Amino acid sequence: MMVAFSLLQLLGAAFLAIGLWAWAEKGVLSNLSSITDLGGFDPVWLFLVVGGVMFVLGFAGCIGALRENTFLLKFFSVFLGLIFFLELTAGVLAFIFKGWIKDQLNFFINNNVKAYRDDIDLQNLIDFAQEYWSCCGAHGPNDWNLNIYFNCTDSNPSRERCGVPFSCCVKDPAEDVLNTQCGYDVRLKLELEQQSFIHTKGCAGQFEKWLQDNLIVVAGTFVGVALLQIFGICLAQNLVSDINAVKANW
Repeated sequence: MMVAFSLLQLLGAAFLAIGLWAWAEKGVLSNLSSITDLGGFDPVWLFLVVGGVMFVLGFAGCIGALRENTFLLKFFSVFLGLIFFLELTAGVLAFIFKGWIKDQLNFFINNNVKAYRDDIDLQNLIDFAQEYWSCCGAHGPNDWNLNIYFNCTDSNPSRERCGVPFSCCVKDPAEDVLNTQCGYDVRLKLELEQQSFIHTKGCAGQFEKWLQDNLIVVAGTFVGVALLQIFGICLAQNLVSDINAVKANW
């Protein structure tokens, strides 16, 4: 059971491989300084961090169980316990400091709006979020003034001036081909007119609404993950006790 539980190292290795492949495709591996050039969040980091943690945990648990190495098994249980504690702390703090979390979410979204054209993965992530939650910007479409390509200043030479990305547009079910220019000049219209063409609600509010509507599913997922982590800790500690008991009989 311990070995089976620890096979997540294979999934971790897959995540790491995807992250490194994505960086290789973007040329980051040949120019590591470009990591700091991105003003927003690079989604590849998520694959690398999650994959790295899963691989280290899986390796320690699997090898520790196969070789009956108590050091690796203790490392596995302590590391998993630390992750569980951090998740629990983050959940409690998020519940207590709801206002601060919301402000940070707005700040995070606006930072990524600024860097929308800087990274293709970030651009795809923002487009996915805006399409999935039927939203535009952190508070609304005018947040796209923060981006140098979409802002409404007279000195902006971009064709996308006073527009929004296509992911903000209200989709027409009759359209088979995606119109990537549907957001051009849309913010030159009156606010009531904009509602016919684009989503005018902010992503921060829509995300909060989605959490409330799916509270049972989200809470159930977190509880399931927590129980799986506790189960892994118990397995590792039980195996350590059995190994120590056998050694004591020697």
